[in-house]
Amino acid sequence: MASGENTALMRKRHGIILEDRKNLTLTGVKDVSGFDEQKVILQTELGELTIKGGNLHINDFSHENGELNLDGKVDSLIYTEDKRAEGGFFARLLK
Repeated sequence: MASGENTALMRKRHGIILEDRKNLTLTGVKDVSGFDEQKVILQTELGELTIKGGNLHINDFSHENGELNLDGKVDSLIYTEDKRAEGGFFARLLK
């Protein structure tokens, strides 16, 4: 098995279940980078995820399982790739 395949197998799955825009359950969460009532920033298996809304409240986060549950009004879910992993501006310019 190639090293890339090992990394893919070791990576946890990432999933989202949003019910009535009020209850959000996520899997594959590595860390919570920041949060307040309008925005929650998470590091997931597939990049940074920003959740925007109102009255957002993290009910439960299991770092071991990578599961997070929050409630409040969810307005948007925005993924951002980690640009540092791609080598920066000059690496992209030289491709």
